[in-house]
Amino acid sequence: MPEVANIMSSTTNTLFGKYEIGRLLGCGAFAKVYYARDINTGHSVAIKVINKLKIAHNNHLINNVKREIDIMRRLRHPNIVKLFEVMATKTKIYVVMEFVKGGELFAKVAKGRLSESNSRKYFQQLISAIGYCHSKGVFHRDLKPENLLIDENGDLKVSDFGLSALTDQIRVDGLLHTLCGTPSYVSPEILTKRGYDGAKADIWSCGIILFVMNAGFLPFNDSNLMMMYKKIYKGEYRCPKWMSPELRRLLSRLLDTKPDTRITVDEIKSDPWFKKGYKESSNPDLDLETVMKREVNNNKSTALNAFDIISFSSGLNLTPLFDGASSSTSPVKNERLVVEESPENVISKVEEIVKDANARMHKRKDYGVDLVAKNGKDVIEIEVFRLTEKLVVVEVQCYGGGTEFYDELWNDKIKSELVEQRRDVPETES
Repeated sequence: MPEVANIMSSTTNTLFGKYEIGRLLGCGAFAKVYYARDINTGHSVAIKVINKLKIAHNNHLINNVKREIDIMRRLRHPNIVKLFEVMATKTKIYVVMEFVKGGELFAKVAKGRLSESNSRKYFQQLISAIGYCHSKGVFHRDLKPENLLIDENGDLKVSDFGLSALTDQIRVDGLLHTLCGTPSYVSPEILTKRGYDGAKADIWSCGIILFVMNAGFLPFNDSNLMMMYKKIYKGEYRCPKWMSPELRRLLSRLLDTKPDTRITVDEIKSDPWFKKGYKESSNPDLDLETVMKREVNNNKSTALNAFDIISFSSGLNLTPLFDGASSSTSPVKNERLVVEESPENVISKVEEIVKDANARMHKRKDYGVDLVAKNGKDVIEIEVFRLTEKLVVVEVQCYGGGTEFYDELWNDKIKSELVEQRRDVPETES
């Protein structure tokens, strides 16, 4: 176990003489998480080991890390994964968290839809946790069944606050502006680029989760990305026949495409379907053990709670939200951008730029072009899809032996023309 060997006992796998390290539970780009046991109490915990050297070169990632640890320390609720302790050495950060061994809610739903009573139980716990987050000025922004864990008692725990925002990130217009989340669960207003209310966006995602739990499938889904977006914008979905009228009415208010009239947490808690058997946690701040912090190197520690924090090179970059191209030949690079332009104007701008570039252009049907490098091997495919009356999605894929052609033509020329002002995640709302 190289990540922890430098501070572990030579005779036993103990961390700082306090935690007995066990099996590897999972890996991410910058962290590994291990099962461990608190030697003093015997309680099971999960310890995330973060390599400082792998994040030190990326200020944006460091800012995300600092923000997340700040958020985790604010949240003390029985339905939110607990943070117990943060420790550090010169090269590693150790985040000691609650071990939730029941797995993801997603795994339960994947085996079959839940009953209405079980769906209600988990939804009540989800709303209790999210309402608490909002009261603390925290907006999750990536709620989905994969980020909801079930403990050994069958209770729900919200996890992964890597994309969360705080009230101090709200701009002068009273809104958040970073485009983030997972396509099937993201609210329609997030994609419009005009700003959104973090609490309202979370409520939409909660509505999607409630639908998925009881239906066993997504309300807005389509193999064609643009068709899925159009369904989300129009609020087009169908409830299965087994849903009760009361549940259908609640879903219609949760999945209201207009954020101004979308149901609030307080209104949800007053809903007849929701109220059945519901008991609000009394003073949830007292339900979490005091969060402790040990600083081995006398510096402030930071921690990752999510394995993969989605980071955008531009505030409009949608690439991290997708699994990649469906083509049998994998692209070297691929990207999607939301642009406030018409398809005609986007193609026109590309044509003007390519005139002065060392490349050939071949037009395809509708709004698509192929840009071919002088060597004839490297190709950039650009396709433009209309999203709304004023917004389009520009899909870009590069095929060939290298990325130099892509960087010089797409990144340095075309993209900079389409996106007037580059906005990295940490700066967009600070």
